[in-house]
Amino acid sequence: MNPIYPHPIRGPNPFKLGVFALNADGGLTLTRVPERWPALWSEIVEVARIADAAGLEFILPIARWKGFGGEMNSREWSFETFTFAAALAGVTQRIGLFATVHVPMVHPVFAAKALATVDHASNGRAGLNIVCGWNPEEFGMFGLDMIEDRYGQGLEWFEIVTRIFTSREPFDHDGRYYKLRAVSGKPAPLQKPRPVTLNAGFSPPGRDFAAKAADFLFTTFNAIERGREHIADMSRRADARGRAVGVFTTCHVVCRPGQSEAEAYYERYAVAMADNAGLDHYMGQKQKFSGSHEADDYRLHRKRFAGGAGTYPLVGTPEHIVGEMEKMHAAGFAGTTLSFVNFKDELPYFLEKVLPLMREARLRIR
Repeated sequence: MNPIYPHPIRGPNPFKLGVFALNADGGLTLTRVPERWPALWSEIVEVARIADAAGLEFILPIARWKGFGGEMNSREWSFETFTFAAALAGVTQRIGLFATVHVPMVHPVFAAKALATVDHASNGRAGLNIVCGWNPEEFGMFGLDMIEDRYGQGLEWFEIVTRIFTSREPFDHDGRYYKLRAVSGKPAPLQKPRPVTLNAGFSPPGRDFAAKAADFLFTTFNAIERGREHIADMSRRADARGRAVGVFTTCHVVCRPGQSEAEAYYERYAVAMADNAGLDHYMGQKQKFSGSHEADDYRLHRKRFAGGAGTYPLVGTPEHIVGEMEKMHAAGFAGTTLSFVNFKDELPYFLEKVLPLMREARLRIR
């Protein structure tokens, strides 16, 4: 069987779709509803196969080492992302499989070997989401302090990984963060010169890092039209480096036959049944250390943080959701990720009702 080229995220659909945070309990939610996603392995496999058969472009896991407390301690139960991607390679055929990697916690020599392994196991479907880290509690688990120049370390890390993939001879590296001797690593990945890369930088240093190291940027916004500003900013930074970086957004979804039904469920799980203690802790840490959202988001959009980690809500009928995605596409977004309260219960309905409407709207051709 020949490798799949190009990577599915570079496929022909005008508006790409990915499943986000499938590997963690609760997905992106901070809710106490009993139907919240349990992230059991058998159900993860079932959802991955459903997404694969439907032609979705990728599965993107979240990298978490510690939960956020409260009643549910959401995302404490999560699967490591290299092994997650490698395992899903054996049960899927077409969908792209990303690993989300914290630079400070994962050595670049190991990361290069692991990523190449996933690329071979998946027949050229591997991807790398590079995360430089924001949660000091997770750093502490590894005995690390958060440094100010995390993106500087990230760029050096990325350069080492890329050089391992492209060098014919062993090399030494004498950098600020890594002192390495006689580095080599085979096999090289099937994708050349390396697997596709993502980054979710929001701050100016994060965007500068993405301009140098990412093929695609993932960004949030509080209104779709504001997304144009993020795309223009990323384009300017990438152009200055002689590169092109596509821009995705990320959404949490409640899709129901009726608009009021969808909005009522959103209110139930993200307000009435929010895990408020965990939510307070998450929002406080995120605001203090992350820089991943606009400042007003923390004051105005608490519901969105409970509903989907501050991502944009796609809440309503299939027709309403497709209308929102049409606006995203018109603004210049290449696609979006999707998360649900329960992927197994909700993704099939989304695929059945939304995908045909997306084809009618020419957001997807298959």
